Amino acid sequence: MIDYHFDWAVIARNADKLGDALLLGLWLAVVSLLIGCVIGLWAAYARVSGQRWLSGPVWAYVEFIRCTPLLLLIFFLYFGLPEFDISFLDKTQSFVLSLSLYAGAYMCEVFRAGLASIPRQYVEAAKAIGMRPLQRQIYVVLPVMFRITLPSIGNNLISLFKDTSLAAAIAVPELTFTARQINANTFRVMEVWLTASALYLATAYLIAMILRLLERRYASIR
Repeated sequence: MIDYHFDWAVIARNADKLGDALLLGLWLAVVSLLIGCVIGLWAAYARVSGQRWLSGPVWAYVEFIRCTPLLLLIFFLYFGLPEFDISFLDKTQSFVLSLSLYAGAYMCEVFRAGLASIPRQYVEAAKAIGMRPLQRQIYVVLPVMFRITLPSIGNNLISLFKDTSLAAAIAVPELTFTARQINANTFRVMEVWLTASALYLATAYLIAMILRLLERRYASIR
């Protein structure tokens, strides 16, 4: 018979560490998503440009990233690049780069689908009032595309937030790494991992709720 006595005091004593680690994970996810959106937007325009010298390399990048486990990408950038005398990134920056490249490949497909979903009459109307190509992209295409792709962007943010747990593999002090350290020091396995799981769940749910509110707000704008 298992005789395990819970001691939640260990969580109270380390609440500040867990809170800081959770905020770091959120920061990693948000920054990586923002960089990934920039990469993905550029890549999406390259994919729909019709120019093989642009779309070909982007296609290769997207397929390579999507078919490569994120953990291997993290290891390659953190442990592999220094072998080529590229060592200007610390562990946190290396992880952000890994997660951003990973996010960029997925955001490329999201934005490409968004661009293809824009009603043609929007662009035709912009042409009719004399907008130049760059103006049409800035004032018509991009706003409509972001409105269409907002649910997918939100899903990617939640996914990236959960993927920040892989940063523990290179000792970035986010939630999983911090929980593992507390567990190693206190041997309170159930308390620590249940708390970490609850924090991931609550935070992901809160992100989802905020994004749903944004979706409803923009859906009401006609």
